[in-house]
Amino acid sequence: MKRYQALADDIARSIQAGVLKPGDRLPSVRQASAARKLSPATVFQAYYLLEARGLVQSRARSGYYVMRAPPPLPPEPEVASRPDGESREVDVSQLVFEVLQSAMVRDVVPLGSAFMSPLLFPLDRIGRALATAAVNLDPWSTVDDLTPGNAALRRQIALRYLIDGMEVGVDEIVITNGAFEALNLCVAAVTQPGDAVLVESPCFYATLQSLERSGLRAIEVPTHPREGIDLDAIEAAIARHAPRACWLMPTFQNPLGSTMPEERKRALVALLARHGIPLIEDDVYAELHYADKRALPAKAFDRDGLVMHCSSFSKSLAPGYRIGWVAAGRYAQEIARRKLTSTLNTNVPTQIALARYLERGGFDRHLRRLRKTLAAQQEQYIAVIARAFPKGTRVTRPAGGYFLWIELPEGTDALRLQRRASHLGISIAPGPMFSAIRGFGHCLRLNCGHPLDARIDSAVVTLGKLAATAGDG
Repeated sequence: MKRYQALADDIARSIQAGVLKPGDRLPSVRQASAARKLSPATVFQAYYLLEARGLVQSRARSGYYVMRAPPPLPPEPEVASRPDGESREVDVSQLVFEVLQSAMVRDVVPLGSAFMSPLLFPLDRIGRALATAAVNLDPWSTVDDLTPGNAALRRQIALRYLIDGMEVGVDEIVITNGAFEALNLCVAAVTQPGDAVLVESPCFYATLQSLERSGLRAIEVPTHPREGIDLDAIEAAIARHAPRACWLMPTFQNPLGSTMPEERKRALVALLARHGIPLIEDDVYAELHYADKRALPAKAFDRDGLVMHCSSFSKSLAPGYRIGWVAAGRYAQEIARRKLTSTLNTNVPTQIALARYLERGGFDRHLRRLRKTLAAQQEQYIAVIARAFPKGTRVTRPAGGYFLWIELPEGTDALRLQRRASHLGISIAPGPMFSAIRGFGHCLRLNCGHPLDARIDSAVVTLGKLAATAGDG
């Protein structure tokens, strides 16, 4: 977190606690600069950020004052999605490619990106660990445990499960090239082309792309923006379509940010077990919780080995290093066999480096800082949306992760909004990307994983202005 952001957050907390009251004058730039040992430019940036959040206002030749009343936050979406329950072929790749292609430039404001700012990760420490691992590499380690992965790393992952009260054996864990390889191996292990797979509605577009590539059919199931997928709807879909698998993200779901309560996760696992249906659990955001304790995954309630729990370090520690894994239950041997005949192994020095980093305890210290930063950024983005977006906008309040799901007023065309924003160098992820039936035409996903500097603040404000006219002819 940059110095001006830390100062802004300190003042914001003072306002929220009532220490600074409406109408109070903030310390002058000179006073704040001397007290905090910051440059005047840094203090100005902090005050500008507070003004952008709607917490203070500037008065000509007088200074900055606490606003009389902060703007009301937009309401949350209240209703679960309503897909038609049909089993259908998937055709989203061209739309996803067109949208993402326009965002793959550093100069574009990354509101539509699936990745948080790389500056939030301890890449220098991981890099030093990687250099040490490469220099001191035991030649035999390049052929030991090729397919399941480095034994030390698998032990560290098993230990993290144990800390959460879950007994996951090292032999059940297969290291993969990111979580997406793990997910693809899982779905290939339990389906054949033409089979149907239950997914959330909306669901992550990469899930739909995977089903499309594998020749699988998607059954979109109603999903609530806070509590996750509808269990009654799952049972009805099972009776109607006899799906071969269920591919879900029960914790900090992408794009909604919803998290199923633990009792619903337990009921989900029991329901699928009664029908013998495997659950592919995508849990890549679980470490990014804002509360003191992380939510247990559905895997914690698995007694039949039917849950394949997939995760990675890409979202929490080392983006771009592509180290993921699956705790595969009864399917571990089949997934290891498929890994052997596809990519064979995962980068060995990187596995060793991450194992050593985890052994030394740096991961949890980093996570504590990262969670605090992401929680603060979410508040900042929602405050700007409240000020800049049209009346009738609804915004989710996830308890973790770094995505916001925004429902714009009915009649807004999110694809049109995306095209107009792209021309101005702003990327967004429009709702139709997240549905096999191109639903959610008035919705979008917004990435709040980048610090809200002046450039991004201006982009969010501009996006709100565009949204106000995106339904026009």
